[in-house]
Amino acid sequence: MTKNGTGTPDNVKTDHAGKVKGYEWVVLSVTTVGVLLASIQESALLISLPDMMSSLHMEFLTVMWVLLSYLLITTVMVPIFGRLSDMFGRKRFYILGFSLFTIGSLLGSLAQPQFQGWDLVGYRIIQALGGALLFANGTAMVADAFDASRLGFGLGVNMVAAGAGIVLGPVVGGVLSPLGWQWIFLINVPFGVVGTIWAIIRLKEPTRVPKTQTFDWAGSGTFLVGLAGLLMGVSLVAFPLVGSDVVDALFVIGIIGMVSFLAVERRAKQPMMDLGLFRNREYAVGNFTNLLNGLCRGAALFLLIFFLQGPYREDPLTAGLSLIPFGVTFIIVGPLSGRASDRYGPRNLTILGLVLTAASLLGLAFIDQSTPFWWLAVLMIVMGMGGGLYSSPNSSSIMNAVPPDRRGTAAGTRMMLMNTGQMFSLALAFPLVLTGISQTDMMKLFLYGGGISPQAMTIFENGLHSAFLLFFLVAIVAVVAALFRPKHQAVRR
Repeated sequence: MTKNGTGTPDNVKTDHAGKVKGYEWVVLSVTTVGVLLASIQESALLISLPDMMSSLHMEFLTVMWVLLSYLLITTVMVPIFGRLSDMFGRKRFYILGFSLFTIGSLLGSLAQPQFQGWDLVGYRIIQALGGALLFANGTAMVADAFDASRLGFGLGVNMVAAGAGIVLGPVVGGVLSPLGWQWIFLINVPFGVVGTIWAIIRLKEPTRVPKTQTFDWAGSGTFLVGLAGLLMGVSLVAFPLVGSDVVDALFVIGIIGMVSFLAVERRAKQPMMDLGLFRNREYAVGNFTNLLNGLCRGAALFLLIFFLQGPYREDPLTAGLSLIPFGVTFIIVGPLSGRASDRYGPRNLTILGLVLTAASLLGLAFIDQSTPFWWLAVLMIVMGMGGGLYSSPNSSSIMNAVPPDRRGTAAGTRMMLMNTGQMFSLALAFPLVLTGISQTDMMKLFLYGGGISPQAMTIFENGLHSAFLLFFLVAIVAVVAALFRPKHQAVRR
């Protein structure tokens, strides 16, 4: 069997760009399952936290680390895994990611009360390593499979899974919680096994793996130490577990690590994170606005859940289901905006998406316990529209701005910046809304629902208003930055 110039067997039909016809839908089927599992896991887990906390004898701050450890590890590792996938192939790393996520889920269901939840934190780290491999490769594999003229639509369909997870997560959590919190993790196992087998059978390496590349150990090490130090410090400001001296030390380590990373990368022949890609204005603006978008939106849904369980006195399941207006709107708008960006370009869509996000955050800055739910639903719909209009066009513009052999690096960098913004968002929001609130009222806000004391209500609403106003200002900065996006993007094929 001979092969053509693209490396594809001659008897396999390809389109004008040399891509295998129909293969893009195989990639979407595999990557969408991975994104859906990860997004369902997070929102379903929130519903089961009270039962989990009681069963495993966990303290409130341990619960926070069960949630934050996943985001922390994913944020730090996606750029490193993205670079490794560029070097050694996306298929094998995607399969490894699915396997680790499945193993971490199985182990999570086996957590024991004598460890008071810290073994579960460890299992969540295994899950996060799997998730980082999925995130680092999923977007890059979609970009490899789709022609550049249809990439926005492909990524839009793929990102629908994230919105669907927000809608389905509370339902899944509500259905499974009566059976025991363990089922929140066990439900991932059969899907993870099927997804892994499906990936082994149907995926293929989309690009030829270079043979002469070397791994940037110095850059990866300094990046790992630097970003982990900063994010750990930020997390401990929001959820204090240790003294201020330790937090200060983490920030110092983080700053030294990141400065060292930048110095190392400038001299590296084959850097872990190709900083030269940022010379492309489309790539630079897309990633900068992605960071700001994560910062202004990262804590928004958490704050809304707090609001629904506090001033609205809803239980966790009802509060989760109340987020459906956001999720459904995101699901509808995402693919439509992706298709529109393929035809008209990403610039105006991303600007409009960020403007709508800013408008929704400004509206949320004035809600209180007397605000009717219909108005809250309108604001969530506007936020969902903003997210849907921004996400897939911005992602496709970033991926189209880099050559194929750098797509793993680009996907990892994009996800790292978004998650970093989200973690800083949480670090800014939680002290604003929780400082001065008693442990009892804090537990009601976060875990149980059912109303809080009048004093706590005043503190919470004032902090909520400050947080959303701050995020509104960040969104305005993102809008201004998006105006510098080129009007016409040069597509790298």
